[in-house]
Amino acid sequence: MNQYETVFILTPVLSDDQMKETVAKFKKVLEDKGAEILNEETWGLKKMAYAIEKKSTGFYCLLEFKAEPAVINTLETAYRRDERVIRFMTVKLDKFAAAYAEKRRQKYAKKEEA
Repeated sequence: MNQYETVFILTPVLSDDQMKETVAKFKKVLEDKGAEILNEETWGLKKMAYAIEKKSTGFYCLLEFKAEPAVINTLETAYRRDERVIRFMTVKLDKFAAAYAEKRRQKYAKKEEA
């Protein structure tokens, strides 16, 4: 199993509950295909560098997971079919990026505790 990181931007017109429901939907897609979710971060409503579909802000979400390569096609198809997703990017992490992601998760966990 490879380690992946996916970031997707949701349309800013969603309510907080709709945004959480959408993230849960994509987590379920991963879990149904046997992926192990390592980390989930919601970065909130952020201003984008340029307008996409006449929107200048969006809800940013990050998921880190371990999965087989075939799962990526299923996940990205789900992104394309959902009109709430403005943009997405999935990246396979090499060993150095995976180590960095682990350190970042631990740092984030310490910040949450404080």
